[in-house]
Amino acid sequence: FPAAFMRHEVSELQAFPKQGSIEMDVGLVKRLSPGSLSVMEFKKDIDIKIAEKMLKHPLLGEEIPDKWNIALKQGDFNMTSDSHLFKTEPGPGRLPLYEGKMIHQFDHKYAKPKYWIDEAEGRKAILGNIVDKKQKIGYEKYRIAYRSIASNTNERSFICTVIPPYFTGNSLHIAEIDDKSILLFNMVIFNSFTIDYFLRQKVTTNINMFYIYQLPIPRLTKKDPQFMPLVSRAARLICTTPEFDELASEVGLGSHKNGVTDPAERAKLRSELDGLVAHLYGVTREEFQHILSTFPIVAQEVRDAALRAYDDVAKGKIK
Repeated sequence: FPAAFMRHEVSELQAFPKQGSIEMDVGLVKRLSPGSLSVMEFKKDIDIKIAEKMLKHPLLGEEIPDKWNIALKQGDFNMTSDSHLFKTEPGPGRLPLYEGKMIHQFDHKYAKPKYWIDEAEGRKAILGNIVDKKQKIGYEKYRIAYRSIASNTNERSFICTVIPPYFTGNSLHIAEIDDKSILLFNMVIFNSFTIDYFLRQKVTTNINMFYIYQLPIPRLTKKDPQFMPLVSRAARLICTTPEFDELASEVGLGSHKNGVTDPAERAKLRSELDGLVAHLYGVTREEFQHILSTFPIVAQEVRDAALRAYDDVAKGKIK
């Protein structure tokens, strides 16, 4: 069927569908959104070509035997109904409450916490009627956290990072994976220009979990040659404070002292990750240029650096 999106002139209806439309395939819609049959807002034919390539990988919500799978959930506490637990100052036995505005891509220190929660009280509230047998629960683990509110007209839409073992509010959505290297791998994919571009054609303001489950994500592991180059760079970006020493040790970085805090070096690592991920999805240079062009608010030098990294990966300079 013919379709056109983000059109603002009523007069364009006179020429539709002979002019300014793209052909949407019903089969593609079903593959992109098997649960909801939502239609992605493609602007050009090249968008369809890129989507077809990305769909060679399974959707995140598809449970595959003998492969890792991921579960998403809301943050630990509701900012309204659980507010009686929130303290406005840090203190003994209190853990910070992470909110969406506190994180950015690869950054768990984007803003300082506003609230803290007594760990014993918070743990009791999370467990509810479950008997506390000192089992390890969500807030005690490293988790991917992403902002649940975004816009496809913002600089970036998919904002996520790995957070230390702390409490979270409902302005964050959470992904838990026990394998730390797979945790970092998913965070890299989520923060890439390529997957953000894909997501922006689906969302308006709320990044509901089913949108994330409908993302095509490679199910790579340590056995795949493309896996560790992504994980090792991610570890250097994430493990920059003592809270991440356990994570750094598990993925071979040693400690947070081997993390990267220099802005220029961090920017370089991020560009390399974007170049590697673009190749992972098999997009051409022209297609990656198109992907980058859909982020007009992102600084030109950042987009140029990502494209240079794409070229360097193609030349074998980045591995």
